[in-house]
Amino acid sequence: MTVDALDHYTLRTADLDAAVDFYVEVLGLRNGERPAFAFPGAWLYCGDAPVVHLVGVEGEVEAGTGPIDHIAFRASDLDAYAKRLTERSIPFERRQVPGRPLRQLFLTDPNGVRIELNFWDE
Repeated sequence: MTVDALDHYTLRTADLDAAVDFYVEVLGLRNGERPAFAFPGAWLYCGDAPVVHLVGVEGEVEAGTGPIDHIAFRASDLDAYAKRLTERSIPFERRQVPGRPLRQLFLTDPNGVRIELNFWDE
């Protein structure tokens, strides 16, 4: 028995609109269908999969990732992402992984969660 793939991750956020905007407008995910839960939230899709679940909460939410260092997505068109981030004044860091055809961008979402975008063979 093994785990096959990452299904999704869930973030609690005090500013649901800002979080949805970040994942849709900055990362390019799609805000899609979500079950009629009794609490506010959103499911953000990569293709047909709802990979980021947001739960709206009242009051302060501890920023950052706790024991999680970052959340990674495969992506394409590094230059277009860099331009989009620059246009939105979102700070980011570029990296080249030694010995691999992999370039990366690191940025932070509105909740303080570190996001890694992986660009293979570009």
